[in-house]
Amino acid sequence: MAQISPFYLQIGATVGMLIMALLAIFIRMKASHRPVTIRKILIPPLGMSTGFLMFVVPETHVPLLWAAIALLVGWFIFSYPLIRSTRFERINGEIFATRSRSFAFILLGLLAVRLILHEVIQRYVSIPQTGGLFFLLAFGMIVRWRVYMYKHYKEVISAEEA
Repeated sequence: MAQISPFYLQIGATVGMLIMALLAIFIRMKASHRPVTIRKILIPPLGMSTGFLMFVVPETHVPLLWAAIALLVGWFIFSYPLIRSTRFERINGEIFATRSRSFAFILLGLLAVRLILHEVIQRYVSIPQTGGLFFLLAFGMIVRWRVYMYKHYKEVISAEEA
């Protein structure tokens, strides 16, 4: 089996992350034109949870403390800007996510911080372990953001009924 140079893996991962960030921005901007549902809030973290299967492969194993730290950094730090930029409004009886001008900049900023952290962490652990740690960071971020969205969605619905 042919080996791929870590340098090329790094470039490929960076380009892939940029493409994913741009897709996320594009999808988020289009989503603001469609009503939000509980299903649309909960499906992304459920779909992402399949990524935990990567830890079946021994090369991705990391110490439990590192995993907990990565998850908590995503939960408490990386999710905060997303939570601050997410609001809902009721239009014609349906709930929509309001467009945030800062959302694209927040995603790009998070990407930049992630790239810097990736460079630092990759010096100490293998590429598969780095991928595992950043998956945990992203999962913590997404789950907290979506939990917030769910609670906020329920509040908007309750305000209508009251």
